[in-house]
Amino acid sequence: MTARSVRDELAAFVAERDWGQFHTPENLAKSIAIEAGELLECFQWSPDADTDRVRGELADVLTYCILLAERIGADPDQLVLEKLAVTRAKYPADKARGRSAKYDAL
Repeated sequence: MTARSVRDELAAFVAERDWGQFHTPENLAKSIAIEAGELLECFQWSPDADTDRVRGELADVLTYCILLAERIGADPDQLVLEKLAVTRAKYPADKARGRSAKYDAL
């Protein structure tokens, strides 16, 4: 998901500004929700959102997700792979293909 070089660059950026002191898991989770709301706002009145704005807001969401994973000592790639394995079991391709139903309705 994210290259080690990206995570290192992000860590250096935070360290240069001494912002790590503010990056508690709670604050980072709040920031993810706030930035996700801003991402959603891009589509508030039209499905045709400005691509540059969407990219910027998505970058903010991803940044805070990476920071939270690092703060709790988790590898973002491993988190995604573990969750994918759980979701794959809940939504077998032969039952879920082309359907948006929740797993208990498949």
